[in-house]
Amino acid sequence: MIEREIIIVGGGPSGAAAAWKLKQAGRDVLILDKAQFPRVKLCAGWITPRVWHYLGVKPKEYPHSLITLKKLHYHIHERHIPLPTRQYSIRRYEFDHWLLQRSEADIHQHRVQEIRQEADGRFVIDDTYRCTYLIGAGGTNCPVYRTFFEGSNVRNPFKRITAMELEYQTEYHDPRCLLWFFDHDLSGYSWYVPKGGGYVNIGIGGRFGDLRVKNQTIRQHWEWFAQRIEILGLLSNVPRKVPGYNYYLHDDTHTVQKGNVFLIGDAAGVGTLDMGEGIAPAIQSGLLAARSILNGTPYTIKMVHRYSLFDLLFWWRFGLAK
Repeated sequence: MIEREIIIVGGGPSGAAAAWKLKQAGRDVLILDKAQFPRVKLCAGWITPRVWHYLGVKPKEYPHSLITLKKLHYHIHERHIPLPTRQYSIRRYEFDHWLLQRSEADIHQHRVQEIRQEADGRFVIDDTYRCTYLIGAGGTNCPVYRTFFEGSNVRNPFKRITAMELEYQTEYHDPRCLLWFFDHDLSGYSWYVPKGGGYVNIGIGGRFGDLRVKNQTIRQHWEWFAQRIEILGLLSNVPRKVPGYNYYLHDDTHTVQKGNVFLIGDAAGVGTLDMGEGIAPAIQSGLLAARSILNGTPYTIKMVHRYSLFDLLFWWRFGLAK
């Protein structure tokens, strides 16, 4: 049996951030993840200045590909609104691996199947690992959520986002970040995000509950969006069969701590309510859970950032935009 004080299930941004904070305090931390890093993670990869603030670094200190977005180009019902701002695009393939390495935590590649709590309160994972504190950072389908929270945390289908996206290396000609809202009666938006190294990410996301009420599917919207991308001349031969996934928007009515077990990131449901941004809230939730363990204080996600628009307009207040 491998004994650790704290085990984090999931090595994405929330898990890596929690591990980093705990390791800084000298605690014994192990991360379990089913994937080997670096790994492909589809994501628009939009980073706000808040992320750098939480991590205590400046964008210029980030060692991998990074594009500074000085404008976001909103399209709402065919109206073009260029929004001056200072945001960043990263590739999750690089960013997540960097966060894990920066945490200095031990990492084991392991797919968690079964978790039980022993009479002494400690947690046993697959009869292989044992810990005192357990943090669930394994995304929407996190096994920690399924084991300890699923029965009490009934997720709201109208806060469920269903998305499809594609990231690949290609010769793109438009360096702008483009966003289209409510196109084709979509309760959501689509995006075109250039990234470093010649990569581009295109995707579409909408509220699952609204789609169901309208008798629509996200795949139908993807087909329409792919045609738009081609007609606009942004990309050619956009694939029609691409991966999809689901996650949940912020809902602070949910319980995210039960004794020594915690939920963070997408396992807790922390996407921003206006833009569905997940990286900054995920990192913040990981840091809050770590602080709870270190200080013995209750953990909730009521303090987790709920909206993205304020950061888009007032990015300069972090003092980290250079």
